[in-house]
Order: sequence, then structure tokens, then C-alpha cells
Amino acid sequence: MPSALPLADPAPSDGLLPETAAVGAHERNFGVYLHVPFCRVRCGYCDFNTYTATELRGAKQSDYADEAVAELRFGKSVLASSTVPDRPVSTVFFGGGTPTLLPADDLVRMLRGVTDNFDLAPGAEVTTEANPDSVDAAYLRTLAEAGFTRVSFGMQSAVPSVLATLERTHDPARVPLVVQWAREAGLGVSLDLIYGTPGETLADWRVSLETAIACAPDHVSAYSLIVEPGTKLARQIRSGVVGTPDEDLQADMYELADDLLTEAGYGWYEVSNWATDDRHRSRHNLSYWTGEDWWGVGPGSHSHVGGVRWWNVKHPAAYAQRIAAGESPAAGRETLDDETRELERILLLTRTRDGIPIRTLAPEARTAVAGLIAEELVDARQALLGRLELTRRGRLLADAVVRRLVGD
Repeated sequence: MPSALPLADPAPSDGLLPETAAVGAHERNFGVYLHVPFCRVRCGYCDFNTYTATELRGAKQSDYADEAVAELRFGKSVLASSTVPDRPVSTVFFGGGTPTLLPADDLVRMLRGVTDNFDLAPGAEVTTEANPDSVDAAYLRTLAEAGFTRVSFGMQSAVPSVLATLERTHDPARVPLVVQWAREAGLGVSLDLIYGTPGETLADWRVSLETAIACAPDHVSAYSLIVEPGTKLARQIRSGVVGTPDEDLQADMYELADDLLTEAGYGWYEVSNWATDDRHRSRHNLSYWTGEDWWGVGPGSHSHVGGVRWWNVKHPAAYAQRIAAGESPAAGRETLDDETRELERILLLTRTRDGIPIRTLAPEARTAVAGLIAEELVDARQALLGRLELTRRGRLLADAVVRRLVGD
């Protein structure tokens, strides 16, 4: 969750949504995202809305679970008062920050806040992110017994020098151990990797991929390092302390990831995500890419219901003050117009393996498809069957494909 919040309209203190938010709600899934904005240390590349203990200034980690539960109660009331129909929660995702810096019982209490207010759909996916050094076997068992189904470990790399550049604190040798503990608890496992760190070689990246695959997770995410303005890493690059990420090398790293993961039986389903089969795709992330509804809990969290998007105040102290006053913690919101919703639909669905039905594109976008086929950016066979699906070359140039489709 990037730390910078967009500029838009003020959000009402009662949180009420316009009537349009309820239109078609029965046709959309509903999820809950719970942001836990705490980290033991701040990684130099990270632009997420996170805080170390010295940055909380009046907020307390020990109070956070109760504040999150209070926002869930508030959300239930807002949706009911806005005539948005009740729907069971299909997916729950605890992100951060490091959710597992909180005691396991706090996460369990927050999940209970979801079920008390919204109910869980049968077979709901319940995920938490975790650092490899922030959990043990007992912690993971507690989560599984409470209804968590999945854990996503921030592995990032298996190479100590790369982890040091990223300022990650865990021992890479711990990753197989925490995966084993998660398996023993009955949890599904995803591993998150980052490639393109300054100084990382293609051989380093191969080591990380092979180590991850050897752990046999259900799901792997591999993201290219993006140097965000204002981060410590950006300052280090600007001052010459570390080098600038090499885009050509990053492309080679992506191709290596796709080769090794495909050989190991993983299939891509979004540009940066691979799973052993459809059952192990991240259903929560898919809900973002396919325009479903979700309520985001916590400082800086974003929510979306029926084309209305809003985001909470960033700092945990400001968030706690709003919650204690019984007011919406939202800092701003926007109602998306039809043009913006169509742009986002193309932007997001283009990145997925399921792609976009060509018949749903505007006429001018459909005329671009032939050129995209000729340049081997989209799959010719799938296009003949009526679906726009990126080739691997297209995945590397996904932004350019989107620009062609929207006429930029």
C-alpha cells in the first residue's frame, strides 16, 4: 500500500455512500482488507504506509486490534445505511507492514470482527502476510485453528547480500522452516520475491528462484524492484551509494522466473503471479483486478464499493482519533466515472491470464488487436477465439499494450 494518498473529494464524517454504490452489488463479491501498519524496521526500498515503534507518536500497537474491530462495526453500519445489501465475505487479507508483529490473538480477534459483522462465505480465503522471522510453529497453528487458510511469506531473496541491500532482517535459511510449519498447521503457502535489486546478478536470482521452488509453495509472486521517490533507496541511488536497477537485466530475470516456474509446474495467472493450479490463485488479489468490492480497514487503507473509492487517514494516531470519535476514518474519496472504470478494467484485466473478451473493447481498441498480434504481444490463437491474452513478450511490455488499447 503506497504511502502517498491521492487528492480527491472530502469524505463525509458519517461515511455514507451514494445510492449508486448499491447498484449491482449482488453480482459482485465482497472482501475485507486489514492493514497492519507496523514494522520492526523500515526497509530502504519500501514506500508503504508503515511505522516503526519510534514513529507512532501517540498510537499504540496494543490498541490496534480493537480499533480495527471498531472500524469493521462502523463499516457494517455504513453499508446498511447506504442500502448496500448484505453479502458474505469471500476473501480476507491481512497486509502491512508486518501483520505478524502483532500477537496471534490480535489477528484472531480482528478476523472474529469480520465474521461477527459480515459472515464468511463457505470456503472463504483468509490470508496473512508474514516475515519469516516474525512467526513460529505455535503462532501459525493459532492462526489456522482460528480460520486462516493461507500465509504469504516475504522471502524476497535467498541471497544474503541481496537481502542486506533491501535491508531485510531475516535469515534466508529460515524460509524452508516456516514453510514447513505452515504446512504442518494446514495453511496454504505463498512466497513473495523481488528481483532487480542493485548488485543482484542473474545467478543470484536463479538461486532465489530455485530455493523458493524447492520449498514447494502453492503460489509465488515475483515483483521487479521499483525505486519509489522519497525512499532511502532512491536517495542512495541518487548519491551513487548503490547502482540504478538495470531494466534489461530485470527483463532477463522475469524470463528466467517464468521458465523455472513453468518447468516446476506453476502457471502464470497475472503478470507477477504464478500458482500450482487455479485453486491456489490469490482470490483476494483477483478481486482487485476484476473490480469487485472490498472494505479496507486501517490507516491508509483503500476501499471500493460499486465504483466509489475512498482511503483512510495515514497516521495510526489520526486513525485512532477518528475511530474513538465514531467518525469515518476516510480522508478522501472519489466516484469513478464510466471512462475511468473502463480504463481501469483494461489496465487490470490485460495483466491477467484470463485476459479480456475482445468483444467488450471499444471499436478503436479492437482495431489495435491485429497490430498487437503482428508484434507478438498478444496470443494469436486466443485472439481468434475472442480473448486478448498477453504473450510473454506482451507481459514484459504490458504497459505499452494498455496504451495501445486505450489510444494513448
